[in-house]
Amino acid sequence: MTNPFENFGTNIAQTFREYPSIVILDILIFAVLLYVVFSFLKKNNAVRLIPVFAVGLAVVVFVTTANLGFVLLSRVLVFFVLFVFIAAFFVFPQQARRILWKISTPKDAKESFSVKYNISDAALNEAIENIVKSSQNMAKKNIGALIVIAPESLPNHILESGTAIVGKVSSTLLETIFHEKTPLHDGAVIIQGNLISAAGCFLPLSHDTGIDKELGSRHRAAIGITETYKAFSIIVSEETGVISIAQNGEITRYLDSDMLRDTLQQIYGLKIAKSKVKKRVKGRNI
Repeated sequence: MTNPFENFGTNIAQTFREYPSIVILDILIFAVLLYVVFSFLKKNNAVRLIPVFAVGLAVVVFVTTANLGFVLLSRVLVFFVLFVFIAAFFVFPQQARRILWKISTPKDAKESFSVKYNISDAALNEAIENIVKSSQNMAKKNIGALIVIAPESLPNHILESGTAIVGKVSSTLLETIFHEKTPLHDGAVIIQGNLISAAGCFLPLSHDTGIDKELGSRHRAAIGITETYKAFSIIVSEETGVISIAQNGEITRYLDSDMLRDTLQQIYGLKIAKSKVKKRVKGRNI
């Protein structure tokens, strides 16, 4: 059997000799399409998907090469790939994003959000104390809150749905943002390291039917963002004052100050996880 890639290159060279302008235009369009795809993956924190995409592209090129003689298979493969992508992203958007997140995230990163910050451990501990203090204060006053801690940058469409804020994490600032009379209190606050990057952000809601009916849109948003992206959420219930956390699509409820502090220290990589608090996965006790 002839080498398909050798013939593929030969065909391009022959076409270039006969129709150089068409080949140049073809290459430019293909390069632009690759740039758009890779930029999209990078923008949505899915850089690890680029090798997967490259391998898939190589397989498609190999199978669809006319010199192999697989005329029917090549046609079916092209339309099948298009159909799968359209169905995945338009019919099952949440499931597709969750699968892509799992593929693009290293295995150890799914268990621990530990990252190296360009700030001291003391600064991180100060941020943790302020988050814990504000959560407790808002819980006592039944002020609803949704705080998202993102070790890596979230996609622009989430950050741009709110208001950009570059401010150091403080209990006063967090409580002010979530006060019912402020315009940003209904959305989520995004925290990176010890800085608040945005407030009033809209998050993707989880569509999991196993979530307790008593949990409202704030809790579903907290779960949804952790299903799709590498993030950790803290929720303060406006109705009950209960503090909950969400991670990897699972929700843990009824946290006190010590439990929340311990979890945040693990999230920030300041403490190794020794034991897990009792969870309620998707609203059910385990």
